[in-house]
Amino acid sequence: MLQAVGNAHDNHFMTSESNSVASLARALHDGKKHLLLAASVPVIVEALAPYAAKLSIRIILTKSASEFLNGQSDEQPTVSSLLHLPNVDAVYRDEDEWGPQPWKRGASILHIEFLDWDGVLTVGIGADMLVIAPLSANTLAKIVNGMSDNLLTSVIRAWDIDGSIDLKKKYIAVAPAMNSAMWRHPITAKQIRTLREDWGVRETLLDPDGAARLIDGWFQVIPVSIYP
Repeated sequence: MLQAVGNAHDNHFMTSESNSVASLARALHDGKKHLLLAASVPVIVEALAPYAAKLSIRIILTKSASEFLNGQSDEQPTVSSLLHLPNVDAVYRDEDEWGPQPWKRGASILHIEFLDWDGVLTVGIGADMLVIAPLSANTLAKIVNGMSDNLLTSVIRAWDIDGSIDLKKKYIAVAPAMNSAMWRHPITAKQIRTLREDWGVRETLLDPDGAARLIDGWFQVIPVSIYP
């Protein structure tokens, strides 16, 4: 029995094609900056629309972030619709990490492909920057403790923190967002302190004479967003 081909088939094809290793290979020399964006808020992508000619965005969705994207409202569209946003070349979930199942020795591993700038490993696009906005309390805890139990935390765990592998310093920027009780909890303060003291945070400090001094680290914490 023949089955009609509709939008669902088109969306599946678009997603599988954009998420393929071949698409990463084609992006290697596209002349654009490559941004990995872990976000569940499409407005962030739309704000970057003016830079479409110079910017390629690949979105990483955690399982929790996907729960916010079931078409509940205009601000919460479906996951498949993210591919129609300006600059977005692919949307990845945890199941994309190992590629077509079953994984075989020598096959690509997605979080490694993201980070390989010059193709030494295979064909990676060499992400120039990773932005996590919002950064939840759960993901913050995972980052600080070195966990790599999903695609996003694996990317962070394998990040070339000093440019010794890719010969180019690349940055991670995070924007913590949680309710006020979570933010005021002592464990959160400890985790943020760990990032600032041990992770080479990039920030601007004021010297006693009032002069601005940039600490050129690889990890940046954007001012926190607190919910009631």
